[in-house]
Amino acid sequence: MKIIQEHLKCIGCGSCVAVCSKFFILEEDGLASIKGAKKVGENLELEVEEVDCAEEAAEICPVQIIKIKR
Repeated sequence: MKIIQEHLKCIGCGSCVAVCSKFFILEEDGLASIKGAKKVGENLELEVEEVDCAEEAAEICPVQIIKIKR
């Protein structure tokens, strides 16, 4: 499974960090990132065994830039 974030479209609201600090962090530039993710094009991607709270982060994101790929 994979967590994907369209990083440059992030508005820095922090909702993903609030519900899923296991995978998300607010960076110094004010935008959220996926911890340990690789940059793939303009996206950040992280391979995971279990998506855990990342599904809730994807649902709560106001700009819908977090995707879960199974």
